[in-house]
Amino acid sequence: MTFTIIGTGNIAWFIGNRLVSARHQCNGVFGRNEVAVNQLAEALLCSKSGNLKAAKETEADVCFLAVADGAVEEVASKLAFKKTVLVHTSGAVPLGAISKAAEDTAVLWPVYSITRINPPTHRNIPTAWEASSAKAEKYTLALAHAITDVLFTADFDQRKWLHLSAVISNNFTNHLMAISEQLCVEHNLPFTALEPIIEQTFTRLRQSSPSLVQTGPAARQDTATINEQIAMLGNNLQWQAIYSAITESIQSTKK
Repeated sequence: MTFTIIGTGNIAWFIGNRLVSARHQCNGVFGRNEVAVNQLAEALLCSKSGNLKAAKETEADVCFLAVADGAVEEVASKLAFKKTVLVHTSGAVPLGAISKAAEDTAVLWPVYSITRINPPTHRNIPTAWEASSAKAEKYTLALAHAITDVLFTADFDQRKWLHLSAVISNNFTNHLMAISEQLCVEHNLPFTALEPIIEQTFTRLRQSSPSLVQTGPAARQDTATINEQIAMLGNNLQWQAIYSAITESIQSTKK
């Protein structure tokens, strides 16, 4: 099948490379940054590239709109496809945001943190999809199977909640790790000393519900330790507030 891509970010590189590796043909790469567009086009063995006007004039089986969440509707408003299935890749944007840009539309959202520098090499990437028509479903899934082995349907309401869950479980968790790392650095401690317990945490999640394996001073109602650690974070009120809020949430959940 043939495809085009609008966008040059991490997801555009990931999807494009997966599809080309599966012998699908890239008919064009389009975006605002000419240098980035040309780099991705070259990587995908594609001779055509340009701006949104060029994208509008280039038909393919599928066009992936792989741009930031806040730009999906704006970019789609400048497109008008008659034959091409238009697919956006956002978990936080409704399918209707691109409905006026093409007769057949779909969503294909990898529930995964993807970077261009170190992209996943496996195919265990849960990916939610939604389609506006039988044609959109057929074409989108045909290409999706070249990207992942884990596909499931999810409407916008479901994707919104899954996106929120992903932010909390992935982005927030990573930020907490960054705080932990900074505390170790400030007090001349090796962050690597925490790696085994971090690995243990995620190993447990594969074996049981997280609500059943909660440990720590909050779960034990260890008020003395909690108060001491809150005081220790006195020089950083934001981190202190995070500690207090999560502690209260754990204790409330336990009740």
